[in-house]
Amino acid sequence: MKLSAYHKGRGHHVEWWRPEGRYDLVYKSRVFTDTYSKDTIAVTNAEQVVSGGTGYGTGPDLPAEMEHSRPDYAMYPQFPDTAYGFLSRGCPRNCGFCIVSGKEGRKSVHTADLSEFWNGQREIKLMDANLLACPDHERLIEQLAQSRAWVDFSQGLDIRLITPDNVALLNRVRTKAVHFAWDNPREDLTGYFRRFLELTAIKSDRRRRVYVLTNYNSTHEQDLYRVETLRGMGYDPYVMVYDRPSAPPATRRLQRWVNNKRIFYAVAKFADYAPTRKEAT
Repeated sequence: MKLSAYHKGRGHHVEWWRPEGRYDLVYKSRVFTDTYSKDTIAVTNAEQVVSGGTGYGTGPDLPAEMEHSRPDYAMYPQFPDTAYGFLSRGCPRNCGFCIVSGKEGRKSVHTADLSEFWNGQREIKLMDANLLACPDHERLIEQLAQSRAWVDFSQGLDIRLITPDNVALLNRVRTKAVHFAWDNPREDLTGYFRRFLELTAIKSDRRRRVYVLTNYNSTHEQDLYRVETLRGMGYDPYVMVYDRPSAPPATRRLQRWVNNKRIFYAVAKFADYAPTRKEAT
C-alpha cells in the first residue's frame, strides 16, 4: 500500500500484477520461506522485478520517502474501515524463532505517529513487534487511546514490560482483546500474568489471549503446562506450532484442542480430548 501511494503520487499507473499484462516495474513480496510456502510465481512480463519481504531475507528496507507514505487503502476496498501500520520497529529479545531483531534491530524505536497511517478508520491493526519496549510507548499508546478506534495489537504485547502506568493507558484503549505470548517454557511468566490481572480493566478471559509457541525447544509436557497454567489463571491460550510438518501428533492434537474454542471450553482436560476421524487426519 505504501509502494502504491508513492508511485501514484508520481503519476504512475498502479495495479495488481496480472500474467497477461506488461509492466515497467513489478514488486514481488513474500512473507515466508520455502519451509512454509513455495515461491511458484515467475514474473516474466516486466522490465524490472523487485523482490522483498522476510521470505527473501532481512532486507532491504523501503526508502524513507516510501516508508513514510500514507498507505493506499484503495488497494483493499474489501476493508474500507481498517488502518494498518507500525508505530515502532525492532525488538530487544532476539528470539531464535523470530526474524524481527535481525531485520529491524535489537532495539524498539519510534518510527511513526498514528496520524501517518490512520485517518479516522474504525479499526486499527497495529503490527509492532514489541511496542512496550519502545521508550516512547506511553505517548504512542495515548495516541491510540485518543483515536477511540478499536485497536488490535496483532503481534502481541510483551507481558514482561507491563507497569501500572502503561496498563492504565492500555485500559483507555478500545480493544476487542489483548494478546501476549509465552514462548519459552523455561521462563516462568506466571508472576507477570498475575500482575496484569490485578491492573487490567479487561474482565473476560476470552479477551485476554496468549500465544503459546510449541515444537520449538519444548516438550509436550512443557506445552501442556503452559496451556493449563494460563487457563487456570484466567487467560485464553492459543497454540502456535513452529514447524507443523515436523510436529509430533501430540502437538498437533494439542493445537486442535486449544484453538477450537468450542471444544476447549467443553473439554476441561487434554487427556479427555478425542479428536474426530476428520480432525485426526
